[in-house]
Amino acid sequence: RNELHANEIAILPYYIANLNIEYTYKERTGRYEAFPALCFVDTLDNVDWQGGSGGAVQRQAGMNLGGLTAENWVRIQQQNDATISVIIGNPPYNDSQADWNDFNPNRDYPEIDQRIRETYVKRSSATKTHQYDMYKRFLRWASDRLADNGIIAFITNRSYLDSTQDDGFRLAMLDEFDDLYIVDLGGSIQAESPTANVFGITIGVAIGFFVRSGGLGAGKLHYHKLADGALKVDGRPTLTGVQVDDLVFDEITPDDQGNWLTQSVTDFHTLTPTAHSRAQQRSGFESGQCVFQLVAPGVKTDRDEWVYDFRRQALDDKIAFFADVYNKLLNAGAEPTDPTIKWSSSLHDRFRRGRHIESDEESYIRSLYRPFVAKYHFAHTMLNDRLTNHHYTVYGSALTTANPTICVKGPSANVFSVLAADQLANEKFCGTNDGGTFLLPLYRYSDGQRMSNITDWGLSQFRDHYDDQTISAEDIFAYVYAALHDPVYRETYAVELLQEFPRLPFHDDFREWARIGQALLDLHIGFEDADPWPLRRVDGKGKPGKPKLRADKNRGIITLDGQTSLEDVPPEAWNYVLGTRSALEWVLDQHKEKKPRDATVREKFNTYRFADHKERVIELLRRVCTVSVRTMELIDELPNGA
Repeated sequence: RNELHANEIAILPYYIANLNIEYTYKERTGRYEAFPALCFVDTLDNVDWQGGSGGAVQRQAGMNLGGLTAENWVRIQQQNDATISVIIGNPPYNDSQADWNDFNPNRDYPEIDQRIRETYVKRSSATKTHQYDMYKRFLRWASDRLADNGIIAFITNRSYLDSTQDDGFRLAMLDEFDDLYIVDLGGSIQAESPTANVFGITIGVAIGFFVRSGGLGAGKLHYHKLADGALKVDGRPTLTGVQVDDLVFDEITPDDQGNWLTQSVTDFHTLTPTAHSRAQQRSGFESGQCVFQLVAPGVKTDRDEWVYDFRRQALDDKIAFFADVYNKLLNAGAEPTDPTIKWSSSLHDRFRRGRHIESDEESYIRSLYRPFVAKYHFAHTMLNDRLTNHHYTVYGSALTTANPTICVKGPSANVFSVLAADQLANEKFCGTNDGGTFLLPLYRYSDGQRMSNITDWGLSQFRDHYDDQTISAEDIFAYVYAALHDPVYRETYAVELLQEFPRLPFHDDFREWARIGQALLDLHIGFEDADPWPLRRVDGKGKPGKPKLRADKNRGIITLDGQTSLEDVPPEAWNYVLGTRSALEWVLDQHKEKKPRDATVREKFNTYRFADHKERVIELLRRVCTVSVRTMELIDELPNGA
């Protein structure tokens, strides 16, 4: 009666919660009593216990809840005056509205988000950090609301345990609590089977008990990982019947960088940094003390199906339709809610500012979409969510200036990969959907003038170490590319390469590493001009039928459709892998006939047919086969590495 508090903001769940609590009370005591402490209030908006203005309480109390307006206001006040020692929850998860065409963007919580900026974000060294999801908001709220002696018990996404972007969160939690008990249920679709998850979802799950007992400042981390395949019922893990005392927790000592489960045991941090993120610069890193001056993210569109296409005419048709719908809404003074086009936060902002979409010829360029796959791209700032000045600095005012660029998977990726380009690349160009692709260009452009993107500091580091003043920026660029392909380096620093930008060892025989690196650069950037590998084409007498684009690695066969296959694929060609697929498999995957996810594109512009591109794809596969085999040969030529 006096110790239990509960909040709900949706009317139906409010009544269901009320009935559940009162029914349970009746079952236990044999008598019915009304529950007096269920509040109709948005928990994250109710920060009046901090001494706020009272606005949240007034707003919520003003809602007409079946005549309970005054009583609801009193309940909120009583809760805010109470000492809260235990907070239990399974917070709703919504990182950010995934689809702006739902027209239901997440609410802003300025007080909570400010506290997140002051704590989790401020202490993070990640390049990109998503700390404003509902999990983090509720954890931030609960951490601030909890008494000096108390416990938070939450079921949440497990990503905060080892994600690079959560380093600031981990550091803050250790400062704000005395003991953290984590029961890791695993279940991430990227690391385990789909049935490994306790809830049958694609993201991993953890139960966190965050204990505060008055002695803040040196929190201890206690960790228990549910054994794979343990405690399963109907094929899924369960904790039914498990007592906390039955769990054996390992005590983990976090490192200074806020790592819990992925701590470095190598000399990685003594190596030469390729680049620093803006967050690292804010944390005291010298921006000039790295090899590359500028690092830019791959372009992020938020509407790939609209702004990319294999056919220029098909792209023209989509952009014309999109611009027509958008501009008519803008000219009519309507709201940006037409679901026939793909909205995003940035497009909403531009609409509010009265900006029209103008389809100019210069915005149609050719850019790299996935490994060894180029498409026509409407590279206009209006329809590309993240197309910034950095991209124009790398590829010139028209985004078409060829500039050798080393593209790497950024921090928080599950698999490190690297691939060179000389034209604008998509955020997923390096393969896999996690993390992001970051661009390390050889040159920068300003007012039409070309400048080296290799810093003076980086140049001096190499020249001084090798005692060779003739080493050029181009030599260093090639050396870096070779070093990032070294299998020994990748294995030695596998953990670190998923946490921050690569760092470089100084190998013996600089010139040999640079020579091999330049050969790799020429090969990967010029993949469309590589000599075709003599794959044997076999054409049957039947009709092509439905495209298959399937690889049989054991037999060395690529089946294109019911009529044509390519045989005698050398085994080593499959060994050249970027992210989760071989280079050949990336080409096959990107040329399959897939149903577009966007409803309008699916209905009006689903014109891609493999048959129209079959001969081009065969030629591309032959060239990428050559690139794959030659890449593995060059990697084998690398001197003993890290």
